[in-house]
Amino acid sequence: MATSPDIGSRVRIKLLTHDDETEIEGVVLPPAVRDHITVKLANGYNVSHLLSSVEIISSELPESNKVAPNKAPMINPDLPMVRIIHTGGTIASKVDYTTGAVTAQFEPSELVEHVPELLKMTNLDVHKIGNMFSEDIRPNHWNQIIDATEKAFADGCTGVVVTHGTDTLHLTASAVAFAWCGKGGNPPGPIAFVGSQRSSDRASSDAAQNLISAVKWAAEGPRPTGELSDAVVVSMHQTSDDGACSIHSATGVRKLHSSRRDAFRPVNTMPLATVRIYNENVDLDLEHHYNEARSNTLPREITSTAERFDDKIVIRQLVAGPWLTKQEIVDAASSKTDALVIHGTGLGHLPIEDSNGDTPQNLELRDAIEQLNIPVLIVNQCIHGPVNMNVYSKGRIQQEIGLLGHGITSSPEAAIMKLHFALSNGMDVGLVMSQNLIGEQQQTILD
Repeated sequence: MATSPDIGSRVRIKLLTHDDETEIEGVVLPPAVRDHITVKLANGYNVSHLLSSVEIISSELPESNKVAPNKAPMINPDLPMVRIIHTGGTIASKVDYTTGAVTAQFEPSELVEHVPELLKMTNLDVHKIGNMFSEDIRPNHWNQIIDATEKAFADGCTGVVVTHGTDTLHLTASAVAFAWCGKGGNPPGPIAFVGSQRSSDRASSDAAQNLISAVKWAAEGPRPTGELSDAVVVSMHQTSDDGACSIHSATGVRKLHSSRRDAFRPVNTMPLATVRIYNENVDLDLEHHYNEARSNTLPREITSTAERFDDKIVIRQLVAGPWLTKQEIVDAASSKTDALVIHGTGLGHLPIEDSNGDTPQNLELRDAIEQLNIPVLIVNQCIHGPVNMNVYSKGRIQQEIGLLGHGITSSPEAAIMKLHFALSNGMDVGLVMSQNLIGEQQQTILD
């Protein structure tokens, strides 16, 4: 049996397979299974083979890939300063082949080493909040990110980039958007959220181009209006191919695929801009509808502070359908709940009518909802399309018993974030949910 080379070594090995002998070359990772060797190939994939079926042809010890701390990038006085706020995810990470782990690149020197194109656009300044999976992020983390954006602008940064895991990226981006603009404010510069679907150790990684696009927007994007949901954006791949990234409104985008590189898609609207990346060229093109809207919109005055979220607010979510009964409403009401969100079917409907006289549980559900003394918001299971409670009888009944949400055209998550924002800041929830605070009520769907 061959002896496995040191982890991190570059090896060339000969394998005895069922068909014939073959040779592969790559970097040794910690073995996936005992008595096996695991190698990362140049195409980004890992392969594992029994050591007994392997012949080591060559093995070269790894060199240190750490950047000396005194090699921070030089400041170019002709370029703007962008601060990258790192919260986690794979977007600003690289693989340490000595351990096989993906580690956060949160020092400017490391970022430049990984994505040297950034130095042509901006001076980099980096602040690390943590290295969290996005599904673990809670409202207190939103406030930490808001704190960090305030500090960045107070320190003179032109724009801010927030690196974030993709699963809840659109929620956090919406939170920061309402924090800055929900009460009529407007940040001093652009804020771009960015993530990646593929880790940077994979040949198919989208990390570098997504980051280049976000930094391009933060450094050279137009000053936000505060009225067009453009103060906070999301920068991600436009298609599954390289070469273009879309700039989306934070309140009009959602992750709609678990693994594709173009997982983020607009909801009831269109992207604000496209960043095109070809070799050393990085071009930012504003979309026609956004350019036109900007020309017809007076930007708000700049504010230096943002609002915060009450992390003790409890919002419970239910899904309308054959299994929604009175009991779910009673259970929610009996616990500490500040508001209830129900993901309605179609135009925002709940099973509250008994047209055949054989579903009394529907009427029981209606009665239980009507007795609630907390806000109840209806959002759309369909994701795309408005919540419209004027079309069918049940929608009109829902409005009569005080359910909120009629007319929503933002993403469902942005609507829920708006609810949380209103509750956190002592606002009239019924009034706020019917208003267009920051451009979240996308009008293009009605054109």
